[in-house]
Amino acid sequence: MQQLNNKHILLGVTGGIAAYKAAELIRRLQDHGAEVRVVMTPAAQEFITPLTLQALSGNPVHTNLLDPAAEAAMGHIELARWADLVLVAPASANFMARLASGRADDLLTTLCLATDAPIAIAPAMNQAMWRDTNTQQNIAALKSKPVAIFGPADGSQACGDIGPGRMLEAEQLAELAAQQFESQALDGVKVVITAGPTREAIDPVRYISNHSSGKMGFALAEAAVQAGASVILITGPVALTTPERVERIEVENALEMHAAVMDAIKTCQIFIGAAAVADYRPVEAAAKKIKKSSDNMTIELIPNPDIIADVAACEDKPLTVGFAAETDNLAEYARAKLEKKKLDLIIANDVSNPSIGFNSDENAVTIYWAAGEKTIPQSTKAKLARQLIEEISNRYSAEN
Repeated sequence: MQQLNNKHILLGVTGGIAAYKAAELIRRLQDHGAEVRVVMTPAAQEFITPLTLQALSGNPVHTNLLDPAAEAAMGHIELARWADLVLVAPASANFMARLASGRADDLLTTLCLATDAPIAIAPAMNQAMWRDTNTQQNIAALKSKPVAIFGPADGSQACGDIGPGRMLEAEQLAELAAQQFESQALDGVKVVITAGPTREAIDPVRYISNHSSGKMGFALAEAAVQAGASVILITGPVALTTPERVERIEVENALEMHAAVMDAIKTCQIFIGAAAVADYRPVEAAAKKIKKSSDNMTIELIPNPDIIADVAACEDKPLTVGFAAETDNLAEYARAKLEKKKLDLIIANDVSNPSIGFNSDENAVTIYWAAGEKTIPQSTKAKLARQLIEEISNRYSAEN
């Protein structure tokens, strides 16, 4: 069920004794990597409290269509846009009738009309209600919209009857929800990416840094999420917006980035070192601003830790991908770095070319590995990132 990784599931809960199963369903969806937000009808709140589902989902539970605080920011529209799948479980006979007729008289039905996401329902009701002609007509109407129908199951019911109408169990519903999404190349894979420059302090107002904008690393993070991965983005100081569904860790200098990376890779399968980490730092940063004088100033520098080499040296190392920003002898230097640092792949680009260098919105690279190479021509960094993630995922799949 790795297709659920990073997916946004909007869980609708309607009135019925099966509402208690929503608690377990939230857990199962989360176990498979989904983020869950809950919408409850007034009747659902008679069976299970919003506080319970809020505690389990980790998000506020939405109950009112006309909530002044939420609607000031068009809350129901934002929820509708947020969802990758709207799953209503349990779906009562009353809710199905209102959904089939296109009603929008509460928050949940309004969301169902406003969303572009697929909708699935898990019916739960008495066996006689399920068999009723009106219910069956509503089911037929929903299927034609189309709405996916999960279940119901046969068995004993709370009222004592035996027959169709039981809501499917949580694990079954999670499996069916996963089937609503196409499999992606990196479903369920954890990826750590570094981006941007580091700043090595000289004194409280000065530092050593470089021209890296972080654009390539951020584009890779977005492309990896689109491929189904869970992404941690460890970034130096940049003025870029965090891509959706990406966990961002901000650092200032190389030592901070090294510590963050070595902690994050403990549970990841792929590491991409796209940051331009300073090779050196001052031996000691001055505690106060160094005053200007006519004398020459000498700064003693010491090497920073080699982050990507340390990752590649780990006993259970992830697939390790490095970058080589060069101004000449691109292939020679990139292959030397690949071999010396024991990387799986290295992505090299010519930063002397102003159209694809630092701060540019475009790039062109060559990927090197032990047995070959592949050149990707100049394109936007977003398009290039998708191509790179495809190549990296192919390599990862071949080795696992």
